[in-house]
Amino acid sequence: MAGKAAAVGVAKANLGAYRMFALAVLAGAFISMGAIFATTVSAGSGALPYGVARLLAGLVFSLGLILVIVGGAELFTGNNLIVMALVEGKVTLAQLLRNWAIVYVGNFVGSIGTAVMLYLSDQYTFGGGSIGLTALNTANHKASLDFVPALMLGILCNALVCMAVWLCMSARTTTDKILSIVPPITAFVAAGFEHSIANMYFIPVGLFIKNGADGAFWGAIGKTAADFPDLTWGNFFVANLIPVTIGNIIGGVVMVGLIYWFIYLRPKWTA
Repeated sequence: MAGKAAAVGVAKANLGAYRMFALAVLAGAFISMGAIFATTVSAGSGALPYGVARLLAGLVFSLGLILVIVGGAELFTGNNLIVMALVEGKVTLAQLLRNWAIVYVGNFVGSIGTAVMLYLSDQYTFGGGSIGLTALNTANHKASLDFVPALMLGILCNALVCMAVWLCMSARTTTDKILSIVPPITAFVAAGFEHSIANMYFIPVGLFIKNGADGAFWGAIGKTAADFPDLTWGNFFVANLIPVTIGNIIGGVVMVGLIYWFIYLRPKWTA
């Protein structure tokens, strides 16, 4: 598994820029599809116990990484494992950073593009506006996080995401991959951890609804835009995306990639 992870890292680092970017746009869209599924399933779930509602949201959100892994796409958070190829001396730091930069931008384009499409579809008005209300509440909460909690939630999240990717290194069939993905991804969503790429969908779609929904929608949910004061573009970037991205890198690089490199791939002369 460790050797395969390093080899996959080499292949990812050597992808052509256009192909890498296109695959990254797909990954952003795929993760957004999981987010749309989770938002829809969570809508109107207030009658359920909190943990049960979060479990259901996590199960369906797993669709996103399943599409990435089985369908084939480039996801920034999973690509944190390229660090294993770096410390093996098989890719350079410049190659690693090139991949992360292109993939991060591509993920952003795919995620926010999907958010625009969802907003224009009026799907958020379904269920008497309950889907839109869920999207607003989710986005407002994420935009209100303090730096340290957002950082820690990001670390914990990508430790689980990269463990899902790591487990897939042992898979021999599509079924193996799906079964490897679902438990870690369900866990991070149910626990409320923060994923930078998912948040590139969750928060912008909330902002589009807040700034563009008509009076009929607000009347249906009994709220106004003023009821979501923390939901701003500034908070999206400063309060969430920056600390969560840093946390995701720490969680994926340190808690999974470097630890497994140390255990299995470090020079044989060490103790």
